[in-house]
Amino acid sequence: MEKILNDYMQDFETYMETCVDRYAEDSATLKEAIAYSLSTGGKRFRPLLLMAVVQFGKGEMAQAFSSAAALEWIHTYSLIHDDLPAMDDDNFRRGKPTTHKQFNEAIAILAGDSMLTTAFGLILDDENLPINKRVQLAKNLSFAAGPKGMVSGQMADIEGESKELTLLELQRIHQQKTGALIEYAVSAGSLIADIPVNASTSLMNYAKHLGLAYQIHNDLKDVVYDSDQSGKAAGKDAELEKNTYPSILGLNKAIQQLEDVIKAAEAEINELSVFVESSAFDMSSLEILKELLDYVRIETGA
Repeated sequence: MEKILNDYMQDFETYMETCVDRYAEDSATLKEAIAYSLSTGGKRFRPLLLMAVVQFGKGEMAQAFSSAAALEWIHTYSLIHDDLPAMDDDNFRRGKPTTHKQFNEAIAILAGDSMLTTAFGLILDDENLPINKRVQLAKNLSFAAGPKGMVSGQMADIEGESKELTLLELQRIHQQKTGALIEYAVSAGSLIADIPVNASTSLMNYAKHLGLAYQIHNDLKDVVYDSDQSGKAAGKDAELEKNTYPSILGLNKAIQQLEDVIKAAEAEINELSVFVESSAFDMSSLEILKELLDYVRIETGA
């Protein structure tokens, strides 16, 4: 992942800071809360994925920053609200106080609201992109983040507490709650770089597996990692009586399920190797997709 990190991520972080300065300039408090929430050690997993896809399709990286930032803003807003007492009631994230603990609940809610609503403006204001792509990217993000995507998954997750769900029901929740934004990263990158359908199909299949693996990984972290390792309170899923892969399958089978899903994602990357002779693609970018899979593996110490 070194090349994309070195070549683009520093510029992307500068772009994010510029967006905070531009869009939150009217309120010093909101600006501080938004900047804090964006700077608590996030991995930029989704922006990295989006930019890796753009690089694969040899698209213009300058056209990727607004969608990548919008995606990160929406992801961050969702974490701010997830951490609130009415939701998961977490005091720490990534080892730092959550936004409502660093400021207060009202400021956290408004900071999250600001990030959600502004995210679409980041894309629609981007004159590097043709207007038709801006509209499509914003529309697709609204579906991924709203009641047909992430928020629907969050609602189903809450309604599933203290109930026994089937594995298929849990997968449906996670496809929306976690997978929708990860799938958006790939679809947005494909749209920006004009990647043809024969390649984008494998990329989207990869994204579906990656989104599922990401959630299984999160479920397992809550069980096998302590608070210092995970950066937040351990054992919260059991405390909230949430349905998780370990609670439904058991720990060992959940770990095996994660490995199976990662292998399925790797198979989709291998499908893309048929384009190795094509000058239309940067095949080295596939290594980034493989490294993102390494992130969602779980270290159990076994």
